[in-house]
Amino acid sequence: MKIIRRAFAFLLFLFLFAALLPAQTAEKTNTKRSYLAFVGTYTTKTASKGIYAFRYDANSGKLTPIGVAAETPDPSWVGIHPNGKFLYAANEAGKNSMVSAFAIDSQSGKLTLLNQVSALAEDPCYLSFDRSGKYVFVANYTSGNVVVFPVGADGKLGAATANIRDEGKVGPNKERQDGPHAHWVQASSDNRFVFVADLGLDGILVYLFNSAKGTLTPNKLPFRPLAAGAGPRHAAFSPDGHFYVLNEIDSTIETFAYAREHGIFGYLGVVPMLPAGFKGRNDAAEIAIDSSGKFLYGSNRGHDSIVVFRIDATTGRLTAAGDFSVQGKEPRNFVIDPTGAFLLAADQLSDKIVTFRIDQKTGALTPTGDSADVPSPVCIAFWPIE
Repeated sequence: MKIIRRAFAFLLFLFLFAALLPAQTAEKTNTKRSYLAFVGTYTTKTASKGIYAFRYDANSGKLTPIGVAAETPDPSWVGIHPNGKFLYAANEAGKNSMVSAFAIDSQSGKLTLLNQVSALAEDPCYLSFDRSGKYVFVANYTSGNVVVFPVGADGKLGAATANIRDEGKVGPNKERQDGPHAHWVQASSDNRFVFVADLGLDGILVYLFNSAKGTLTPNKLPFRPLAAGAGPRHAAFSPDGHFYVLNEIDSTIETFAYAREHGIFGYLGVVPMLPAGFKGRNDAAEIAIDSSGKFLYGSNRGHDSIVVFRIDATTGRLTAAGDFSVQGKEPRNFVIDPTGAFLLAADQLSDKIVTFRIDQKTGALTPTGDSADVPSPVCIAFWPIE
């Protein structure tokens, strides 16, 4: 009898434990951090005043407006320093173009200007950091050059350590490819190389990066040509090292294998970003890969969509997995949130940011019904505050 009672007690314990386990697991899974989201905008001929701040709830994907974080002209690209203390903005303002450094107040979401330096050319459209956080790379679109600025311990930008103009044969599109147009710049994961996507030259330029001096010199193989008239805009590395280039002019994505020892790329193929039969104007804009490396996303301005591709884990090749309306016009930029659960599309000409839930199995996007009003949004950057 005692044995039966003990067996019954043990079974009851297992039942109660199993009943409690899913709730505990769900509680851990749903415990996500809160974030600040900073939005860069165009201020010329719009109602915008500069950079806007939002609080972001990673559980729901909802943005709650804080207001203007900093008044600054045409901050078309914003990036948060790896230490989370500073934000840098590319002020795309023609001959008056600047790069601005701000201190972040994580409580209020406000930005305090630390200093501004000349972009040393016209229309900076992208910036990023080297892997140590000691330097900022800036791509100047109109002038076609890349500049390196050192970052001081106080967050201020110092005098440029490198200023190099892209070189090569321009593409066949006379309207868009009248010279070099640097549009994206990023360091390799080992900080040995810096890559530049140049829309005017139809290629990826490769520079050797001296992280001690902040200088750039052309790689032994300095240029990876792309399809004529493609117009490379932005690029992304997958977690397994494949390299993907989004081409603005012909609305395609090209895939490459990356040889990290030499900083060179081997061509694997190309896929269209637009559905068959689409005949309207389109300028492809942004590219991103989810943290799992399973899906690649790209945005279309004109078709006004986010297109999804499945990434083959072995070959890196892309297979179309659907396209989804952005519920607005001109998705110049979008971001996958830090948790990987949501995608936020910045619809520039609709003056709003629209939130989509990501299906983790298929990569498909479903509107959550939430959107945030902001004039002429063109770039979104997240930073955790809890």
